[in-house]
Parts: sequence; C-alpha cells; structure tokens
Amino acid sequence: MRKSDKKVENLIREVLTDVCEDTLKGYDGFLWVTHAVKHAAFPQSLEIVCVFESDQGRASFLAGEGQQHVSTTIQNAFSKAGVQLKNASKHIRYDVQQSRNGRRQRK
Repeated sequence: MRKSDKKVENLIREVLTDVCEDTLKGYDGFLWVTHAVKHAAFPQSLEIVCVFESDQGRASFLAGEGQQHVSTTIQNAFSKAGVQLKNASKHIRYDVQQSRNGRRQRK
C-alpha cells in the first residue's frame, strides 16, 4: 500500500468511525460500518456497508428515516473532510450480520 493510499484509508476510517458512533446512538439493531475501496479510483470506488443485527432491524431502519439520515451524515462528513461524494446513497448498502456458518442470523 502506498503512502497516499494509507492517508486515504485513515481518512475513510476516521469519517466512518464518527458516522458509526452517531448511528449506534440512534438506531436499534445497528452494529457497525465497514468499507471497501480501490484506492486508485477513490472516491468513486468507495463502497460503504452498514451492518445490522437482524433482518428486522435492517427493515425497521430502512422503513423509517434512518437511510436518509445516514446517507446525509456520510455525505456531510466526507464533505467536511474535503472529499466530495456526488451521491452518497449510491455508495452505501445495508446488510445483516452473518453467523459463523455463513448464513444470516435470524432472530
């Protein structure tokens, strides 16, 4: 990993840590945020995944205002850090934690 890639990775980690802490306070069933990125194509290649404890928690989040709130929070946080995401919602997906055997946990 190049030095510039490490700087980008640290920036992403810092921004998403703040977003995660904010989201943990406001939404039941939310667990964490993770990401994947091709550094040579950042920020267009950035993929953000919000992980939930269960399908029910994910569905409740998506049915309410959570999706819009998190999308706006991510967009604003990256903007404040000097990174422009044209449409943050296209970079975000919402998933459910998987058990050790690779199947989604059901509760």
